[in-house]
Amino acid sequence: MSPRRIDPTLATALLEAAARLLAEEGAAGLTTRRLAAAVGASTTAVYTHFGGMDNLVRAMVHEGFARLHRRMSTVRATTDPVADMMALGYAYRANALDHPPLYQVMFGSAALGGFALADGDRQHGRYTLQPLVDAVARATAQGRFRTGDPLLVAQNMWIALHGLVSLELGGYLIEPYDPDVCFEAQLRSLMVGAGDDPDQAAASYARARRRRSPRA
Repeated sequence: MSPRRIDPTLATALLEAAARLLAEEGAAGLTTRRLAAAVGASTTAVYTHFGGMDNLVRAMVHEGFARLHRRMSTVRATTDPVADMMALGYAYRANALDHPPLYQVMFGSAALGGFALADGDRQHGRYTLQPLVDAVARATAQGRFRTGDPLLVAQNMWIALHGLVSLELGGYLIEPYDPDVCFEAQLRSLMVGAGDDPDQAAASYARARRRRSPRA
């Protein structure tokens, strides 16, 4: 018997449907029957494409970080590393707004139940930080930031923006301060906190805003 052919389109549909089920109903809602029905396929499709539910959950996390990496990679380095950092922040936010269920699965906001991730799976988030680390190093070399550990500065920015984006997805950023206002304030505060001059940070923000994704 010849091996079953893998359909990349169906595999992507399964990942996105699984992320929605996890985000909306928790682990109890993620069954092969429910998943197959969501994409109009047979239950064997899960095993054909992923070998089982554990591998599918792991693939969701990997796919989520791959999409984030692609979005972050669209931000090109310029002579203004602080603007680059802010543009990366906007890219991070845009990716989350474009793929809310995957975002929640990637970072554990959606309960995984008995589907466990290994430390190696979580390491997929590390490489998405590298453009941010590089921008911090360039900002420090230009005297915009205080001397310090670029990875730690980048990690702190990730932590802060992740919290803000998670609140936005949850609908908690409401008037009088909407998500756009909060995001701008957070970006500028992070840059000044790292040592940048407030006026320079404001000018860099204006440059970053012109570069941002339409969704962010």
